[in-house]
Amino acid sequence: MAEAILIPLIVFSSIFGIFYVWISTRNKERMALIEKGADASLFATKKKSFTNITLKIGMLAIGIGTGILMGSLLSNYTTLDEEVAFPSMIFLFGGLFLVGNAFLEKKNKTEVE
Repeated sequence: MAEAILIPLIVFSSIFGIFYVWISTRNKERMALIEKGADASLFATKKKSFTNITLKIGMLAIGIGTGILMGSLLSNYTTLDEEVAFPSMIFLFGGLFLVGNAFLEKKNKTEVE
């Protein structure tokens, strides 16, 4: 009975302790840098841009759909088994479309700058 209470208590208190130490240490480091004359803009976090996430998910979905279609064609018209055709084509076309997305994002990034 005691284990059922102690284990969650220990887990949650350990997680709380880790976050407390991390936050207090970060605060002490920042205060020391400010006392030495560091600029406060040093602590500004960069916002992550999720503008292209829909493009990435869309291209991955198109790649998976194309992979399923090609896997079906390979399993029906060749001697390749379904267990090999479907996963290989899904990963191949999903990866190809993600690589294509990376090139598109790189091209758009250079055009914006």
